[in-house]
Amino acid sequence: MSNTNFLSGVRVYLSGPMDFVASREEEAENGWRTRMGDFLKAQGCVVFDPWRKPSLRGFLGYGKEGVNTTCDLNKWTFEDTQVGAEIRGELVMKYRETMHVDLRMVDTCDIVIARCPTNIYSVGTPHEISLARQQRKPVLFVSPSVEYSAYEELKEYVKDDIKGSELLQRFVKEIPLKINPRGIPSLWYIPLIGGENFFDGFGFSEFKSQFTWKDNAEDHRETKQPPKRPLLPFLISLRHTLPKKWNARLKQYVCNDDFLLWQKSKV
Repeated sequence: MSNTNFLSGVRVYLSGPMDFVASREEEAENGWRTRMGDFLKAQGCVVFDPWRKPSLRGFLGYGKEGVNTTCDLNKWTFEDTQVGAEIRGELVMKYRETMHVDLRMVDTCDIVIARCPTNIYSVGTPHEISLARQQRKPVLFVSPSVEYSAYEELKEYVKDDIKGSELLQRFVKEIPLKINPRGIPSLWYIPLIGGENFFDGFGFSEFKSQFTWKDNAEDHRETKQPPKRPLLPFLISLRHTLPKKWNARLKQYVCNDDFLLWQKSKV
């Protein structure tokens, strides 16, 4: 059993916000998905990354997604005319393909890894998570801390400026700007995901020397507040030991039968 690698050949889909991140270019090139792809492939996994969608037989370019979707979003109109309907129709047709490919990857994966910070608006991610859980697939849910150091500095800077302080407080209410230093997930996610599949960070620092990763915002966040339950060490343990889950009725750990990983037959 010691030579068994439960992650060998396991298909992992990487879910998380894409449209409303600070920089789609940075996210696509040096974001958490790029790092997770490197790490998972080193464990023998097959990685499904929506930034790097797999090629499809007979459907060249179908559902491909770039970093410039803002240009398409800016075309959107609520205009109740034929012209407005044509614009909306083109967007529906184009991004139906993207949604189709991403959901098919969820359909065919074994595990979903989802990064869901509470400060970024997202629709596709909850859809993908819900689909995976309907299929009883495990979702490993990373909920990082959310803090705004620039806001704290600005608050201190304008504390003696009555008008500036009033405008800052109005700004906070209009956003709304909510810190979440402990990375507490939504109460709806907690029963959907299951208590043992939550992580407050990745723990990339321990593995940076093995890969050519550039520094990014994740490093700064985890340096400032090291995660109490990082994902990557959990995945290392998953190579040789299937996880358990807590049974609240029995008051004990039991086998986690969400982790149904196919035993591949040798042909």
